[in-house]
Amino acid sequence: MKKITLTGLEQAPRRSTVFRRLWDVLLSAFSVFAIVLSVGGMGWILYTVLRHGAESINWEFLTSSSKPYGEPGAGIANALLGSLLMTLSATLIAVPPALAGGIYLAEFGRENRLGNVLRFCANVMMGVPSIIVGLFVYVLLVVTTGHFSGFAGAVALAIIMFPVVMRTTEDVLTMVPVTLRESALALGMTRTRTTLGIVFRAARSGLVTGVLLALARVSGETAPLLFTAMFADTWPGGFFSRPTANMPVLISEYTMNSPFESMHAMGWGAALIICLLILFINIITRTIFHEKQH
Repeated sequence: MKKITLTGLEQAPRRSTVFRRLWDVLLSAFSVFAIVLSVGGMGWILYTVLRHGAESINWEFLTSSSKPYGEPGAGIANALLGSLLMTLSATLIAVPPALAGGIYLAEFGRENRLGNVLRFCANVMMGVPSIIVGLFVYVLLVVTTGHFSGFAGAVALAIIMFPVVMRTTEDVLTMVPVTLRESALALGMTRTRTTLGIVFRAARSGLVTGVLLALARVSGETAPLLFTAMFADTWPGGFFSRPTANMPVLISEYTMNSPFESMHAMGWGAALIICLLILFINIITRTIFHEKQH
């Protein structure tokens, strides 16, 4: 029978401890590298946009509408207003049904077949290229009505937003403890009141974050708007019947399809405005919810 020496008992834990420490160091180093890579990439993008776009930012640039090359006093105000209208319309179209779908998946459709089908369809929709969505809305609205419009662009953006908000809503509501639901039901609250009054209140920060993620997802989409809203050097007066100016198409046209340096500078300036708006919305939202939690 083989004897187990004291030396063998001492060496085995030592090798295991060394291995665990080495593994911990490697994972920590990889985590730090991933953080530095992601933050560094974001910082590089922001620095590039700021360096090229800061020169174009002035009051006239923010308050004047876009104009053909050579005309003085050109700006991005009409494109900015058009993007805000389309984004707001897309939010109103997509968020309510997406929240309802997320509630169903989290509260009623965790195991049944319909919930699995809806979850699968949402995952597929999240992977559909935005240009395909633009072509679909082009056939659905532009071809049937005979004209481009800001509303068609809003519908395309809403289709892109819908699965993001729905899946995020499901994930956030699923993280709410089951005991919270059981406590509310034990006090005599209905299932609907428990979901809307208790579960939603507990998950509101995550729900808002999901909507912001969807807004960030569609704020720079260009391909769907090329097929639906197009562009116009006018104020968005005919939102339902005429091409509507918007920031993504303006940036694409000015920076990629124009040979003039002045137009390139305006495109960089418009890109900087979009970055600052998204950053401002995220900071304000985080600040408000942080203050309410404390």
